[in-house]
Amino acid sequence: MTADLTGQRFHLRGPRSSAEIAQVGAALRALTVDGVDLVPRYPDDVPTPAASGVVLVPWPNRIRDGKYTFDGEDLQLAISEPKFGNASHGLLRFGSYQPVEHTDDRLVLGADVVPQTGYPFHLRTRVEFALEDDGLHVTHRIENVGAKAAPLALGVHPYLQIGGVPTEDLVLHSTGTSTLVLDERNIPVDEVPVDGRTDLRGGVRLGAAALDNGYRGLERDADGRARHTLTAPDGRRLTLWQDEGFRWAQVFTTDRYPGQQLAVAIEPMTAPANAFATGTDLDVLEPGVGMSREWGLHFD
Repeated sequence: MTADLTGQRFHLRGPRSSAEIAQVGAALRALTVDGVDLVPRYPDDVPTPAASGVVLVPWPNRIRDGKYTFDGEDLQLAISEPKFGNASHGLLRFGSYQPVEHTDDRLVLGADVVPQTGYPFHLRTRVEFALEDDGLHVTHRIENVGAKAAPLALGVHPYLQIGGVPTEDLVLHSTGTSTLVLDERNIPVDEVPVDGRTDLRGGVRLGAAALDNGYRGLERDADGRARHTLTAPDGRRLTLWQDEGFRWAQVFTTDRYPGQQLAVAIEPMTAPANAFATGTDLDVLEPGVGMSREWGLHFD
């Protein structure tokens, strides 16, 4: 019998909603509300495509040449994106998480980032998925269990849809006021105000957009959450929210997702690409100190 390339699958079920989470990368593999698929499915016999739903820790996106300096020490990460010579999407993208708790509507997965080449720090991570009637609430908890301070950024990479509606017909609304300019290696070289091509505040039909942009300056509601929405022509709406600790969001569209003419990822991030090198919004955890970040999805 061939092993599942995404590891064990964990199922959550409620009266209106259900979710499926993969062991590899603690990836959100499926989410439904009232029978509507809100995450694009992919074949059972392939690895997780395009980082679909995975947790990106201890950094999201990319680090140029895999090089950075921390606490006076020059460090070199393994190059995991050979095409562009970058270290990409953290150290647990292909990690095998272990179940800590699992009930009908709640799952906690855990994995450690152990000291290794280019990252001589030890983090204990937990990801809690709590099913709600209209979606999902996700909480990340990370603790520095090592002997020295550790640099840290966190991201997640969910692809989203409204089942039965072509993604190109969805209207994306997001409130970022500035965006990053990337070089030929997808590394930021500048941050500029949004313009006619990148401004998503008025809503953009995805079929008319080509996006791979990191945004900040996100508008916050009274609860401190920033919200991004995908709206179908019939008015149904999927909302991704992120708490104040997720200071950035990456919006990415692609025609390379299995079975999809167009797919869109909306990625909460605590820091932008190359933050280990630039220090932009980088968190530093002292030994024995932890942090938590939250995001979620609602469908109405």
